[in-house]
Amino acid sequence: MTRTGGTAALYECVIAHARTTAPRHSFRHRTYLWCVDLDRLPVLPRPVRPLARFDARDHFGGEAGSIRAGLDAFLAARGIDLDGGRVVMLAHARVFGFVFNPLSVYWCHDGSGALTCVVAEVHNTYGQRHCYLLRPDASGEAEVDKEFYVSPFFAVEGRYRMRLPLPDERLRLTVHLENEDGRAFTAVVRGRRRSATVPALLSAAARRPWSTAAVWAGIRRHGIHLLLRGLPVHPRPRSTPQKGTPS
Repeated sequence: MTRTGGTAALYECVIAHARTTAPRHSFRHRTYLWCVDLDRLPVLPRPVRPLARFDARDHFGGEAGSIRAGLDAFLAARGIDLDGGRVVMLAHARVFGFVFNPLSVYWCHDGSGALTCVVAEVHNTYGQRHCYLLRPDASGEAEVDKEFYVSPFFAVEGRYRMRLPLPDERLRLTVHLENEDGRAFTAVVRGRRRSATVPALLSAAARRPWSTAAVWAGIRRHGIHLLLRGLPVHPRPRSTPQKGTPS
């Protein structure tokens, strides 16, 4: 690639979702994710640029000049200043002009290099997004109340328990949703790091063509499956913009 940045990598992943309350349902799919430094985003040779584009409109309020500016505005609204510290993002890039990120994760460091916080940005299939500010413990675990409508089969209630360690050679993310009935849902992401080279990208794209659209379609397909099984739907509440993320 023309420029990859200090942390640019591809993670070929298996993502597993499991509904652990009746009716039980689970599925797995394979995809690939980018891990990048927000201040040193990859620049691809022109012929392969349709396979990966990082666009500010796909994150936070969608109106900032860059993804980093959107993140900084979100944090500033919560009294956090990274003082120019490094931010590592894990996310899908746009592929042929389309992107869908069920979860983007930002590991935010201060000017000394210490991890200050983690931001988990969640998108639903209705075109909405919401960010959770997390303060993980030494093992990378954090808890936060659920505040955003994701699946029509779960109400906006309960609490997330997330384990989001900074990726190294391995990617290991876990998200549990817990409510009054106990653990209701678990999502797991597991992957192996590959250098973000043009051959690696072409190989991943050949195995998972139009990967972001496939993720969106897969979630829709499994939702229809649950609907046909008679699972009741929780109405989608009227959303309001988050502070620091203009609509």
